[in-house]
Amino acid sequence: MKKFTPFLFITTLLLLVFLPAAQAQTQEKMEKNAMKEVCDFLKHCGVYYLATVEEDQPRVRPFGTAVVFEDRLYIQTGKRKNVAKQMQLNPKIEICAYDAASGVWLRVAATVVPDERREAKAFMLEAYPSLKSMYSPDDDNTLVLYLTEATATFYSFGGEPKVVKF
Repeated sequence: MKKFTPFLFITTLLLLVFLPAAQAQTQEKMEKNAMKEVCDFLKHCGVYYLATVEEDQPRVRPFGTAVVFEDRLYIQTGKRKNVAKQMQLNPKIEICAYDAASGVWLRVAATVVPDERREAKAFMLEAYPSLKSMYSPDDDNTLVLYLTEATATFYSFGGEPKVVKF
């Protein structure tokens, strides 16, 4: 039987304390990288398609906003639009984007959460200044939402799908 030395005790204790924290940091970094990869792809495509549900009917429309703000991926729309009303009733959405040059497409399944803070709205509008003619961080119409519980899958015609979560 091996002798339990103070050195072994301290080493074991340090591993028990610091290993979970290091693993959590690694997981957080992987999620941030995944989120950035998804955001960069959406921006590269320029237009992506957002799907919602209205009663039992799927609804799909083009979108073009995507930013990372405070470690969250945000999209934007107007509160008066049907899409906003649909997301309010059922916050589960899907996004699809395709890059014809590379033959890669992306599908994202997520839940959206509205963020009413002025800072989030202002950040989005600074990233997309052309929207300032229709929206303001101080109006009653601007709606920014961030994605949670997101599973993003990158596909191509020749390779295996790549799944990332954030």
